[in-house]
Amino acid sequence: MNCFFIRAATLSVILGGVAFAELPQSLSAFLDQHCAECHDADVKKGGLDLSVLKFDLKNADAFQGWLKVFERVRDGEMPPKKKPQPAKADAEKFLSALKPELVKADAADIAANGRVRSRRMTRTEYENTLHDLLGIDMPLQVLLPEDRASYGFETVAAGQQLSQHLLARYLDVADIALTDAFQRVLKGDETFQRHYTPEMLAKERRGNYRGPDLRDGKSISWPMTLQFFGRTPTYVPDDGWYRITLHGVQAINPGEDGTVWGTLRSGECESNAPMLYMIGLVEATSAPRDLVYEAWIQKGHRLELKPNDARQKHPKTGAKGGNVSFQGRDLAKEGYEGIAHTGIDIERIYPNADHATVQKDLFGDADVKKLDAAAVDKLITRFARRAFRRPVTEEQTAAYREIAQKAMTGGDATTEALRIAYRAILCSPRFLTFVEEPGALDDFAIASRLSYALYTSMPDYKLMEAAKEGKLRDPQVLAQQVDRMLANAKAKRFIESFTDQWLKLKEIDFTTPDTRQFPTFDAVVQESMLQETRTYFAELIKRDLSVTNLVESDFAFLNGRLTRHYGTEASVEAGEGLQKVKLGAKDIRGGLVTQGAILKVTADGTSTSPVVRGLFINERILGNRIPPPPPGIPAIEPDIRGATSIRDQLAKHRSNESCASCHQTIDPPGFALENFDPVGVWRTGYGKNNKGAQVDASGTTPEGGTFKDIHSWQRLYAENPNQLARGFATHFLTYATGAPLRFSNEEALEKVISTTTQNGHGMRSLIRAAVLSEIFLSK
Repeated sequence: MNCFFIRAATLSVILGGVAFAELPQSLSAFLDQHCAECHDADVKKGGLDLSVLKFDLKNADAFQGWLKVFERVRDGEMPPKKKPQPAKADAEKFLSALKPELVKADAADIAANGRVRSRRMTRTEYENTLHDLLGIDMPLQVLLPEDRASYGFETVAAGQQLSQHLLARYLDVADIALTDAFQRVLKGDETFQRHYTPEMLAKERRGNYRGPDLRDGKSISWPMTLQFFGRTPTYVPDDGWYRITLHGVQAINPGEDGTVWGTLRSGECESNAPMLYMIGLVEATSAPRDLVYEAWIQKGHRLELKPNDARQKHPKTGAKGGNVSFQGRDLAKEGYEGIAHTGIDIERIYPNADHATVQKDLFGDADVKKLDAAAVDKLITRFARRAFRRPVTEEQTAAYREIAQKAMTGGDATTEALRIAYRAILCSPRFLTFVEEPGALDDFAIASRLSYALYTSMPDYKLMEAAKEGKLRDPQVLAQQVDRMLANAKAKRFIESFTDQWLKLKEIDFTTPDTRQFPTFDAVVQESMLQETRTYFAELIKRDLSVTNLVESDFAFLNGRLTRHYGTEASVEAGEGLQKVKLGAKDIRGGLVTQGAILKVTADGTSTSPVVRGLFINERILGNRIPPPPPGIPAIEPDIRGATSIRDQLAKHRSNESCASCHQTIDPPGFALENFDPVGVWRTGYGKNNKGAQVDASGTTPEGGTFKDIHSWQRLYAENPNQLARGFATHFLTYATGAPLRFSNEEALEKVISTTTQNGHGMRSLIRAAVLSEIFLSK
């Protein structure tokens, strides 16, 4: 008995005055034996001081502290491997005692406040919503500040801000969008259509000539290194979307793959405005054919068409200064590759909505020339209902109707009064934010959440009708809506937005590899890499393929330029662009993780780090949450000369006990990918021409599995689909709802995983199950 009281008193001191009875015995005994020595007021390893951590789970900081303790013990990270380990039964007893208390406290907070705090549209969502609401098609997100990512996604409310400055920017953008829409209705659509012959394209001679070669009635562009070579006098009169048709495109001296690759870009093409905007890739073949592109082009910009392949020989300019001259030369006979065509058509288009649709979006069935006060009131109510994505009351629209009436009384035309009222609606919190109450979402909130997940925009007519009928809480109806929407063309927005954030594809331009160090990399390769990853992900969803395809597959999407860059033996058809190809058993290009876009965004342009790639694979693919490094730990700088293996440098780093526990999880996938250089090309050694230290891609996973190369690592995780499914479902739900999953969501997440087990965790099935989950259907 005396020993008991001595022990209790000691623990009371250790836990900062918390009475021994306040902690369950199963918790206090475990902490006293395995944790207190390193996590008291004197040592505080990892910043955790149990002496001040009270067991008050209603307190957010205390809850997070105890959650951290739970996770470290559960994942076997604490106590450290060098310390005496608790018996398995003792650890399980500790976890089973702590978990229900954490779940209870977390669930109570969610019930009272909701898991998702107030969330606003991202700038991408705002642009798409205005496009669908008004029928316009102009780029708007570039006019708004970038959204900060939190938990990997811009949609997460915790990372969002709504400042006075941002509201002012929303007002400005709303003005621009409404002005464009009203002008289209009241003044009609602008038209532009012009055909440029090869003679017209070669006629411009002002300043330094950098245009095409005119030969045998064809316009030919050659791979010259001169900036803006290939520019043409194809100026467009206004900002807008244009359809560009290149007629009779043909390869001159194609390579072994039968093609000449190039780029079609737009810009001022002048040194005072050097920015160029990608329109598309040009894959010229021996057989002439027409190629069609659609792109937004700024007023006064023109087209630049040029071969753009790192393997191509570059002819001299043939003139002094910044001029180009083809007189007395025949570059085709000299063996240079080129892209020829017989002319260009440029036509103004409106891809999102025609004139009649824009008029209906703004004015419904009303006659624009006969609008009166009553008609304006009805139109404002109609517009507010569409903008707010739910029914509206007289009280909710009163202020907007009053704005219009005052404008008309002040002498403004009815259309201008309507525009002013619409502007106010577009800056309302009911438009900019998602209206959700704690607890189960109503049908209209479900419709908005689902639409912004899969369309990155407002709900369409069919989804709103299902909401009006109160059918969206019916699992069968909701599942049908998910399948319908994923098959819709608007789902392409989801593919781009989700992969941009989840896989960090939007960061692919953050580094520009030195082409002297990586001679096979060029603009065509980078654009092809983006297409490869997005097309692959879309295929997984379309065919409901297993989540294991994230790490391993027997197919890939490649074009001729990627095939050559990667050095793969896969066969593709010349001129067919990106194609689905079957991979051999020994091919290293299976799965998402070995694709060039992933390998590039996880490198710095000159070197690779197993830590950076390992962190990415753990968090984005495997679903492991890695805590930030302890303060004062220096970063590891790879030896870009290749003399020292990064593995040797990491071995010293991991000797630090506070680093080792995390790096045993972080490093293995990074080691597995070390055979890929910063631009995704296979290597066997570091440094130039692989002549430095040899790459060692072997390792041991945190679970104890050993691998010798990327193939064996892929196999280990392909055999654990539950982990991959959990990771993907967690990311999708975070993105789609606007908040990370909480501790008490564990049971609902497990249900999502178990629901899709039977079909191998198909990707579309996982999305459907996630949408049907309590997590998605509750605030």
